[in-house]
Amino acid sequence: MIKVENLYKSFGGVPVLENVNADVKKGECVSIIGPSGAGKSVFLSCLNALIVPDTGRVFIDGLDIFDKKTDINKLHERVGMVYQNFNLFSHLTVLENITLAPEKIKKIPRTAAIDKARELLNMVSLAAKENAYPQELSGGQKQRIAIARAMAMDPQIVLFDEPTSALDPVMTGEVLAVIRSLAKKGMTMIIVTHEMEFAKEVSDRVFYMDDHSIYETGTPREIFEQPQGKRTKAFISRLKTLELRVESPEFDLLGQMSRIEQFCIKYDIDRRMINRVQMAFEEVSMYLLKNHFGEKEKPDILVNIAYTEKEKNIVITISYGGRQEDLFAGMDEDKSLGLLMVRRISKSALYSAVDTKNTLTITL
Repeated sequence: MIKVENLYKSFGGVPVLENVNADVKKGECVSIIGPSGAGKSVFLSCLNALIVPDTGRVFIDGLDIFDKKTDINKLHERVGMVYQNFNLFSHLTVLENITLAPEKIKKIPRTAAIDKARELLNMVSLAAKENAYPQELSGGQKQRIAIARAMAMDPQIVLFDEPTSALDPVMTGEVLAVIRSLAKKGMTMIIVTHEMEFAKEVSDRVFYMDDHSIYETGTPREIFEQPQGKRTKAFISRLKTLELRVESPEFDLLGQMSRIEQFCIKYDIDRRMINRVQMAFEEVSMYLLKNHFGEKEKPDILVNIAYTEKEKNIVITISYGGRQEDLFAGMDEDKSLGLLMVRRISKSALYSAVDTKNTLTITL
């Protein structure tokens, strides 16, 4: 259904896509993953002719979409796009946002457009919001309306550009549920996403993009469990780690604790272990902020949390500057009851120091 040949695109002489080749079959759901700057969003925009490549071609059902004879409006009827920032018209109601393109571009009668819009609002569970304005909606609701708007044109293909990147975990779940329902119906979809568990579940194939090209393709199992390329392996290995920084006594403790919880939930880590990881992070960080750094020193604490699936362990690596200090040396309640509790729940705690860099590795 989609065929991409030797796509190349640069901005200001800097390549963002190089020699990109791909194909997507009718009814396939393909997720695109990879590091920031790999060209994922630019590639997606080329598939809808929103960005014109310097060289290369894109065919949809055999139609060269960059041919001068191609009717771009007809193309946009066939290929819908859902953006990460919703792009709803703030001065229009939900119903008007959905019916605008069918009426103006496809010349569908208003009554038919409204009937279709209401059907789609039921699909995304927002029938009660048809007269609301975008500013009255949550982020998750806005994105579901954006999906309904794209579907109102009866597209053959829907492109999603990181549809959940601006949403909190609850809203993310709302939007992913809608996309999941479209996948079950056999809609041809290409999704640029950072939601790896969702990509594993919903995709027929996964494209891993790196260094401005599609580096490796395969089934979710092949990409996430048996990647072949070095870069893919390195990227996948980093997915089970969480990096946190503490650079001020006024750091967002609650926000960091929430990130730890979401990380653990993603890997089905039980509540008891989640509590232990959160306690270790909080007690060590707070101790260092209060006792390790002088008044004029800027804290520099880097915490890396890694989940080892085979051993079912959590490894917390804490790097901090300043004088050499093993936090668990000479432990007693007078030093810190919190640190004492962390040491008691740890399987091991190893300390090392090189010059002014301290590293404490805690295994839970």
